Amino acid sequence: MSEMEPVPAATVVLIREASSGLEVLLLRRNSKLVFHGGHWVFPGGRIDDNDFAGEDKNLEYPAALRAAVRETKEEAGIDLDSANLIHTAHWTTPPKLPRRFCTWFFVCPITEPVSVVVDNDEILEHRWISPHDALREAEQESIVLPRPTSATLKGLVQHSSLNQLRSELISAEITVFPENSSYYRPQEMGCP
Repeated sequence: MSEMEPVPAATVVLIREASSGLEVLLLRRNSKLVFHGGHWVFPGGRIDDNDFAGEDKNLEYPAALRAAVRETKEEAGIDLDSANLIHTAHWTTPPKLPRRFCTWFFVCPITEPVSVVVDNDEILEHRWISPHDALREAEQESIVLPRPTSATLKGLVQHSSLNQLRSELISAEITVFPENSSYYRPQEMGCP
């Protein structure tokens, strides 16, 4: 059996300051979905052909930015400006799994109130939750988090403000899983 090629995708970690500290937006996927059904995830999905547009139509990074904005609107009803997305990670699903994705992860600091409207089809509910509480609930098995979601939350736990988070993310190295993934070629893919 040949190895399945991963599908390019994009995910957005929306994060805001609340009175109790930083909170991320998590969405619960419909349990009827084949991929991560019932799991709590960040907004995101596959990069569509329409996301490859303009003069950079062959480059995956600009398409990932467009997909991240589009998927956040489709799944959570939130309009984002791609200029506010900070590229932080790239995850490729391991071989031998029935569905594989190579996903660009972006963090988007939210400084103005936003209204979340889920589609009630793919996404059934949402919540703003601190990274610490989400990880604790996953540990207690009251929610299920995919591995990339859990790893991302672990990296956010120590941050206390959006300004601190933003400045650290801008200077941090991109997390690539697996290391040296052939599906992450930033310069070739149009990543600045």
